[in-house]
Parts: sequence; structure tokens; C-alpha cells
Amino acid sequence: MATIPPPVFSVPPPLPPGWTEHLGPTGQPYYFNAQTGESTYVRPLPAFPIIPQAAALAVPATAAVAGAAAAGTAPKKPKKEKPVVKTPIPGTEWLRVITNEGNTFYTHTGRKQSVWTVPDEIKEAVEQLEREEALKKAKEAEEAAKRAEEERAKEVERIQREVHEKVSKRKAEEIMPVDEIVVSKKAKVAGEAEEDEDMGEEDDDDDDDESEEEEWQREAAAQLAKEAEEEKRRQEEEKNRQEEEARKLKEAEKQKGMPQINMPERVDLSIDEAKALFKTLLREKNINPLHPWDTSLPLFVSDPRYVLLPSVSARREAFDEYCRERARELRESKVKVEKETLDPRQEFERLLKEEVKSTRTSWTEWRRQWKKDRRFYGWGRDDREREKRFREYLKELGEQKRLAALKAEKDFFALLKESGLAKPGAIWKDIKKHLVSDPRYDAVGSSSLREELFNTYIKAGASDAPPESSAPGNASDSLSAQAPAEDEEERERRRRERKERAVREREEKVRAERSKLEADIDRSKMGLTKEEGELEFRTMLTDAIRDPQVSWEAVQPQLQKDPRFVNSPLPLNQQLHLFHAHVNSLRVKHLATLHALFASNAPALNTPFTALPVASLLSSLPATKLGYTVEDLEREYDKWQRERWTDARAAFDQMLSENSFVEFWGRLGKMDAKGVNVSIKNEDLGDDEEEEQVDMKALAKNVDLKEMIKVLKNDRRYLVFDHVPEQREQWLRDYLSQLSAPTLSVHVPEK
Repeated sequence: MATIPPPVFSVPPPLPPGWTEHLGPTGQPYYFNAQTGESTYVRPLPAFPIIPQAAALAVPATAAVAGAAAAGTAPKKPKKEKPVVKTPIPGTEWLRVITNEGNTFYTHTGRKQSVWTVPDEIKEAVEQLEREEALKKAKEAEEAAKRAEEERAKEVERIQREVHEKVSKRKAEEIMPVDEIVVSKKAKVAGEAEEDEDMGEEDDDDDDDESEEEEWQREAAAQLAKEAEEEKRRQEEEKNRQEEEARKLKEAEKQKGMPQINMPERVDLSIDEAKALFKTLLREKNINPLHPWDTSLPLFVSDPRYVLLPSVSARREAFDEYCRERARELRESKVKVEKETLDPRQEFERLLKEEVKSTRTSWTEWRRQWKKDRRFYGWGRDDREREKRFREYLKELGEQKRLAALKAEKDFFALLKESGLAKPGAIWKDIKKHLVSDPRYDAVGSSSLREELFNTYIKAGASDAPPESSAPGNASDSLSAQAPAEDEEERERRRRERKERAVREREEKVRAERSKLEADIDRSKMGLTKEEGELEFRTMLTDAIRDPQVSWEAVQPQLQKDPRFVNSPLPLNQQLHLFHAHVNSLRVKHLATLHALFASNAPALNTPFTALPVASLLSSLPATKLGYTVEDLEREYDKWQRERWTDARAAFDQMLSENSFVEFWGRLGKMDAKGVNVSIKNEDLGDDEEEEQVDMKALAKNVDLKEMIKVLKNDRRYLVFDHVPEQREQWLRDYLSQLSAPTLSVHVPEK
């Protein structure tokens, strides 16, 4: 994208109003604003005039901010920027596009390229288009001024015409004799002197009326003259304004392409100062650090501080630094707000309520699942305090569930009583169809428990109906009324017994279920305690026992001083098993170190024990830890040599099976045994002379054991048996004897 070249300054620009320059104690200049009390080492820049294109970009944003400030509200979020006016540039494929925000950019219809600044290839065409538009606007302004002047002239004529009409109308309304008017206008003669004297009084009255009319006309004429003078002055001002605009337009056309502001050629600013000003610009514009460069560029490209950095790459680098710093500030502020607003204890309690739904939840599993969550590790000094609160919450949760179960049973009994369907002999399958829609039915979670509660209710006699009232005069009623009071008391006693028996049975069942639940909890706790105890016992063994020769009886006095051994929940047989496993691991570790010493001192398989530095090996750490004597060391060395010989022999057989040369010629040498007569042409061997037959069996007979040994002698697995060459050769012969003749392939024709 084309960029505006930065201005080059020769001297610093003048300071803005209110700023003064001073020297610090070290001689470094600084700047102070007496009005705001602000001081800075960065030289403040004056309010630069904005170039036309930049001004076009800056006007909408400035107007929006000013409008929001005047209204006393924060500026609203701008709408999505869209193109509004597209003007073709004559003679090119470029379009000048003006958006709804007032920004201007240029797009190439063929290349689908858009830039914010004027490309060099169309700069002259754009200037010509702007001049034509300016002339067109000037002509339109002149025509509008002429139309306005004509309208004002018509309005003045209308006002004058109305004034004349009013004057004529007033004259017409006045009643004056025609003789008097004629006589008053004619010249006087000698014979008429007496008439003049006789009519003196009437003339005085007429003069008074005429003087009043002339005074009114003079006032109207003065008013019209004043209005005409004001209209003339306004026309002159309008004409002067148009001439001034035309003059400025001509000057702008003459100065097109020249710098429009009288600024110094260079400002003495360092890169760091320019970068600081650029970042200040981004902060003032409140640029979103998550938006890319291309999206944010139109928001600050019109500011003069944009060109303080010398290149686009420097600006983008400063922009990236600003984005990183701003994003880090926003993230830190968010974390700080969260820490200030959230209580760690409440967050831990909320985590328990949301995630722990069962009393069988294990602390180990729950901790493994949530140990990286801020709500988990944000509260408590250590895991012990968090585990203690976890155990307490499990007890609280169990008590809550117990109370909820008791309340559900009580509500279920109330439901059965309200329904009136639970009578002796009633069947639960028939009754529950009428109760299933009630929420108290679902509150009892188990269907078997509902049936059990129903049977308990029936046994208790809660649904027994009171005796029916009898009508007076009935014989049967009179007989029942005469029944002895003992029968009534007996029925009441049996009812109480049934109720007490049902309550006792229910209590026993609840007690059995509770004991079962507590046993399950104890088993889960025991499993957790056993796992933790085993880990703690292993750690104690690692810390206390480092001698592979120690016995359980000898180490018990030392272990009994450790509280981890005294408080261990593990049984004795498991402790012995862990002890022997630890001692065996120590012994294997020291034996591996001793075997490494054997390998470094006995490179060959035939190295005898007497050739080893026995004194040095006996004083080594592994031999000392294992408590070996010379006999024990020799016995261990012989055992190690036997294992080493076995491994080397297996490696030798693997080497023979991997060598294709040995396998090929070994199999080919057995072809005569199968009675196969095979030959190949000489041309297959690369000879271009006459065709001859080459017998492969003859070639196989020439490849003897020595040729194979030449191929194998470079392998380390072969060289390790140099001390037993006859046995090694016998192994090779045995391998060749086990090989079978090759099967025929499509490349070998049958005879």
C-alpha cells in the first residue's frame, strides 16, 4: 500500500501555546505547561494543519467525538463502513470511493486493488478531477448567489409596491373639495386677494393635513432607503466573499502539488521519541489490540503523528509492540479485578457444591481432576487443609441427604393419607397409578422403597376408617351401642401395637441401611488410606534403607523411630513384601554397576578372573555394598561370563542369518544334490562377445568357506570368537549344512 512520505524538518517546530522549554540539572531540556502543570522530556508538537485527504478522513471521526462530548455521553460504536459514492477517474481503471464515514480510498477495477492514498500513476488525473469538481462547485455557488440576489430584488420590489399601494389607498380615502385643491395649486392674481383673505382659515387647515401626509411619506421613503442600503451592503459583502473564494481557489490551483503548510524541513526527534508519540496516538484513539493493522489503520492515518516514524515497517513494529503491551495490561487488569471481587473460600465452596454430588466421591480422584483449577488451588495453605474441608463437606452432604430422605418419607405418608386409597387389602400396583402425578411420589427415589413405605403405612393402620354413624331406631345400631367398652379398648390397643411394630421395623431397616452405607464409606476410606499408606511406606524405605544386605529384624529398631512406620495402616505381611522388593531393587542396581566394571576390565570372552584387578574391584562401591569376598566376586564373574557367552553366541547366529552372501552361495552349493542343471548366458554377466553358458554349480564350488570368512571377518560379532577359531568354523559349517537348495524361479528355465 502506498504511504505518505514523512516530512523532513531542519529545525524543531515551534512549541504549542502554553508550553515553555527549560534545562534540567544534567543539561537535558524538558518542557513545562504552566496551564496544566504537565512536564515531559518529549518535545510537544504544534497542531499541524491537516492535508486535504487526511482532513477528509479525520472530519467524520472528529465530528462524532465532538458531538458526543457536547451531548455529555460516550461516543456510540461506529457502524460498519460502507462505500457510498464511487467516482470513475477519467482515462484510468481507477475509482475514487467515499465511504459513509467520509473516508476516501482508491480501487482498481481490473487488479481488485484498494489503497488509502493516491497512487502515483493517477496523481495527475486525480488532481485534474479535483480541479474540475472545484470549478463546478464554484459555478454552482455563483448560480445560487445570483438566484438569491434575484429573489431578494423581487422581495424589495414587492415591499415597495405594497408601500405605494398603501399610500395611494390612504390618499383616496381622504375627503377634499376639488375647488380648494385647484385654487391652492394656482398662482394668485390681484383680483383674487380678497378671496385669499376670506379663505385663510381653510388654507391653514389644508396645510396641516398636507404636512402630516408629507411627514408619513418621508418616513416611508427613509425606511425604504435604509432597507435598500442594507441590501446593497449585503450584496457587496456577498460579492467580496465570492471574490475571496475565487482567489483562494486560484491560489490552491497554483499551489497544487506544493507543500500547503509552512513547516520546518526536519524535527529533531529520536526513534524512541517518535515511537513513544506513535504509541500515545494509538492509546488516544483507543485502538483495539486484537484488531489487525489493516483494520485499525483508517482510525489514525489522518493524525500528523502517524508520519513521525520514517517507514511503514517501523510503524507496524510500534503497532505490534503497542498491541502486546495493551493486551498484557488488559489481561492483568482482568485478573486483578477477579482477585479483588472473588473470595477464594467462596470459590472453593462453590466448586464443592457444583462437582461433589455423592458421598462416595474419592479425594484422590477429585483432586486429580481439579488440581489445576484456580478455584481449587486458590484457597488453603496446602492439600491437607483442602482435604479436611472436603471430608467435612462429605459429612454435611450425607446429613443433607438423610434429612431429605426423612422429609420425603414423611411427605409420602401424608400423600397416602390425603388420597384415602391406602386401605387394608389395597394393592400397591393399583394405588400407585393414582399417585404418580404428585411430586411427593417422585421425591422418594426408589420404587421398592415406595412399596415398602406403603406396606408400612397399611400395617400401622393409618388408613383405618372411623366407625360409621348409625341412624336412631336401628336394631343393629342399638346392639353395637350396647357392646362392652372392653372391646373398643382392645381394638385401640391392637392398633397401637401394630403402629409401634411397624415403626420398629422401619427403624431397624433404616439402621441396617445406614450401617451398610457407613461400611461402604469405611471401605472406600480404607482403600484410600491403604493406597496412601503404601506410597508413604515406600518413601520411608527409600529414605531409611540404602544397604542391600540389611534384614528385616535388623532394620526394625531404626524404622520404629519413624512415625511413618508407627502410623502405617499396612499389615505386617505387606510391609515385609515392600521391604524385600526394595532390598532386591538395591541389589540389582549394585550388580548392574559391578557388571559394568567387569566389562571395562575384561573386553574379551576368554579373559580369566586372575587377569582382573581383583583388589580394585573388591574396594569398589558395588562390591563393598554387596559384601563380596574374593570367592563371591569370582563366582559372580563366572556367572556373568556365562551369560555374556550365551548372548555372544546368539548374536553370531543372528549375524549368519542376516548375511545374504553366505545364505546365497550356501544354498547354491546344494543344487547338485537336487539334480538340477542350471546355466546362464554370458551376456547376463555383461560380456558382449559370443554367447557362452556359465554353470552356476561350478561357480558355487569355487566359493568355499574362506570366501565367506573374508566377508564375515569385519563384523564385531564374528571377531569376538577369535580365541576359538575351530569352534567358530564348525558353527559356520553347521549353519551351511542346515541350508536347503534354492527353489526355481521364473528367471531360471528348466531343462
